[in-house]
Amino acid sequence: MATIRAYELRGTELTQVTRPEPIAAAGHVVVQIHATSLNYRDLMIQRGNYALQAKPGVVPLSDGAGEVVAVGPGVTQFAVGDRVAATFMQSWTSGPLEPHHGASALGGALDGTLAGRVAFPETGLVRIPDHLSFAQAATLPCAGVTAWNALFEAGVTRPGQTVLVQGTGGVSILALQLARAAGARVIVTSSSDAKLARARELGAAATINYKATPAWGDEAVRLTGGVGVDHVIEVGGAGTFEQSLAAIRLGGTISYIGLLAGTGASPVGAILRKGARVHGIFVGSRAMFRSLNAAIAESRIAPVIDRVFPFAEAVDAYRYLESGAHVGKVVIAVD
Repeated sequence: MATIRAYELRGTELTQVTRPEPIAAAGHVVVQIHATSLNYRDLMIQRGNYALQAKPGVVPLSDGAGEVVAVGPGVTQFAVGDRVAATFMQSWTSGPLEPHHGASALGGALDGTLAGRVAFPETGLVRIPDHLSFAQAATLPCAGVTAWNALFEAGVTRPGQTVLVQGTGGVSILALQLARAAGARVIVTSSSDAKLARARELGAAATINYKATPAWGDEAVRLTGGVGVDHVIEVGGAGTFEQSLAAIRLGGTISYIGLLAGTGASPVGAILRKGARVHGIFVGSRAMFRSLNAAIAESRIAPVIDRVFPFAEAVDAYRYLESGAHVGKVVIAVD
């Protein structure tokens, strides 16, 4: 029996294993995975503190890109040789998020992409832009679609608006690139002057060191001539939400994405006073992914990759992401 390399999450340990090579069942496509990327969610799953429990022995990671090597009976959307990426939630093809979609998330409820070959339903894949490498395309299924959903689905980002993004991780840097391509002005916060300098190289109009300026919401208002920003990409959670509220204009939007700064009570009174719109963002659908890819292809956006680890060093990739030293995405090359 032919086998493939893969990793399984056994408790909190990432273990390299061999598994039977997947077959292309009816309606399914087998993809040779060339690259995967890590998200903060993957660290939470490893630690056992993610909201949705992963199945025991799950193959981790939701994000992967590669080449179609086999198609099953009835497949009409893909052919051998197509360059593809997997969708984060395999059953969320379009329309609103439904309760059952979470059970189809890769790398948690379902086996993910940290494997040599993976079988997907054809509706769980999208073609990737021609100008992207597999490593670049592997950054998109979670972070890219999340940024797209926040900016253009839950929110409506337009030329001339100001968007504030927190930090320089995968979602934030892709949001910076997408907002810039849409003609928006972007402010970036970080505790690292070196990372802020990198953000300016990528097109940030202004930056704020939140350690040097703890009241960074007031500084964002100052940078917008006293008006406030139109949209905040909120990745910190309760620990940063108060400053996000201070930063936005009246009627502004906060896209609530992550909990990097912890959980806790949110200041509801301030939401009411600002007339703020707060959107919870849980990645996005296949239709959103296709829209994202069309925008990336048109704008020739190149996702920012901080570092690529070989497959044998997957554990080191996890630790590097955990260190917070990265700007953009951390990728694992599978082949």
